[in-house]
Amino acid sequence: MSTHAKRERLLLADLLESAGPDAPTLCEGWRTRELAAHVVVRERRPDAAGGLLLKILKDRLDAAMAEYAAKPYEELLQLIRTGPPKASVYALKQIDEAANAVEFYVHAEDVRRAQPDWSPREVDPVFADALWSRLERLARITARRAPVGLVLRRPNGQTVVAHKGTPVVTVTGEPGELTMFLFGRQDCAQVELEGEKEAIARITGTKFGI
Repeated sequence: MSTHAKRERLLLADLLESAGPDAPTLCEGWRTRELAAHVVVRERRPDAAGGLLLKILKDRLDAAMAEYAAKPYEELLQLIRTGPPKASVYALKQIDEAANAVEFYVHAEDVRRAQPDWSPREVDPVFADALWSRLERLARITARRAPVGLVLRRPNGQTVVAHKGTPVVTVTGEPGELTMFLFGRQDCAQVELEGEKEAIARITGTKFGI
């Protein structure tokens, strides 16, 4: 496991442990136990994890989720901390970093921000740049449902066009906050939106994500 993915993995496991198995999360319908089961299934049951994208595999995914959610919570956390088995594609360092650094960052925030007393997390500059790099690659995919033009902007002025169209809404924030916004967590993302009032309303009401 490479640097960012490993750190975010361990942070997520620690947050899940501190919250306990029945705490709320930002993932609709999931408490911390279900979120932990999702992380494990995604890495250890590729035959079922495809149900996240393919309806034909949804029943298999639901069955795997139920199986893992029924396990002792401590066992789920240990499986998360241990990481994927050697046979998993996620065991490859490059894939782990590309697929899991953002995944675990978002889910860690799903746990943190579901608490009433949460506060913004300060992301170190190196990880912020890594998140921005991933946004540049993923923006057009995650924002494909945008009903208007969408531009992402860092405080330092760097921009990426997430979706072409008019009118245009510009979303400004730190890379971590822009990541939360584009992964469907608009309500809690610490960002500023500029554009026509109606266009902003349409953007904030859109369900983003892969």
